[in-house]
Amino acid sequence: MFVTFEGPEGAGKSTVLAEVARRFREAGQEVVTTREPGAGEFGARIREILLHGDDMTPRAELFLFLADRAQHVASVIRPALESGSWVLCDRYIDSTFVYQAVTRGLDADFVNRANAFATEALVPDQTFLFDLDPVVGLARVTKKDRLDGQPINFHRSVRQGFLQLAQQGADRWKIVDASQPLADVVEEVWARIRP
Repeated sequence: MFVTFEGPEGAGKSTVLAEVARRFREAGQEVVTTREPGAGEFGARIREILLHGDDMTPRAELFLFLADRAQHVASVIRPALESGSWVLCDRYIDSTFVYQAVTRGLDADFVNRANAFATEALVPDQTFLFDLDPVVGLARVTKKDRLDGQPINFHRSVRQGFLQLAQQGADRWKIVDASQPLADVVEEVWARIRP
């Protein structure tokens, strides 16, 4: 089972993912946790450029995310799924669509085709959207990166993009109110994800 965690900055995706993975392991379930960008040495280098490098054009940004994703799927995600593990991933194709197509204004059809090419059409079985007002989310972020530093309207567009995707693909998406106390968010996700 391939599950992705999506949402705006500071919504708690990484924290909840780690706790859900811990519960899976306690229950004896094989689980692989990963993130985009940044899995493995290749991904770590791309992550550094994307989050802490100089400003770049939206197209350059897109291709860096796609390079990371192609390597990530081939070296981490597919092997884990083929071995029977659950894969919990912090960000994936939907983040690229929202950030690069919706918010940066790149051609949506091209971004979808490029995502499919990079992943060999691997789509998550389930996606959790951690929905949160971007003002609240950004206030939670202690170490801001290049994307966190974008204007508030950028982050509002990201939130709206995620909500639109979730409404269009309701069979795969589960929306979680990330303004709840963290313990409540964890319990809600656990109740909806566990086998």
